[in-house]
This record gives sequence, C-alpha cells and structure tokens, in this order.
Amino acid sequence: DVAVFEAVHGSAPDIAGQGVANPLGLINSAVLMLEHIGELSAAERLSDSIRQALLNPNARTADLGGNAKTADVVKALLEVC
Repeated sequence: DVAVFEAVHGSAPDIAGQGVANPLGLINSAVLMLEHIGELSAAERLSDSIRQALLNPNARTADLGGNAKTADVVKALLEVC
C-alpha cells in the first residue's frame, strides 16, 4: 500500500544551477503518484499536457534535441495545462 515517486536520474551536479535540467522526469513521477492514489482524471490531464508541450520544439531541453531551459519547459507545460 505504499509507494515512492521520484525522478531517479540523480542530482546532476554538473548542471546544477544552470537551468538546463529536463523537469519532465519529476513531473511524470507526479503522474504515476496521481494514478496510484486514484486521481485518474488529474493524471490523464497532466500526462496529456506533457505530450502537448513536447509538440513545441521550443519546449525541448538538450537531452531531447532542443535548446530549452528548465523554465521554458515548465512555461510550455503551463500554457497547455
């Protein structure tokens, strides 16, 4: 009955403070948590928003072939949420 939800990519000290980390691993963990607690509608809405945001090439961080900063991804996500 217990679960842990976290992004397991590590602390990435080499990019700390640069605003270039992809926040979607952590946000996807929130989707899993919402599903686990039965908030399926909220989980689906957040998951759909992530997919919508990634359609925008300006919302992709370097690990996804783009140049977006962390804040750019969050902004794009909020715009479609």
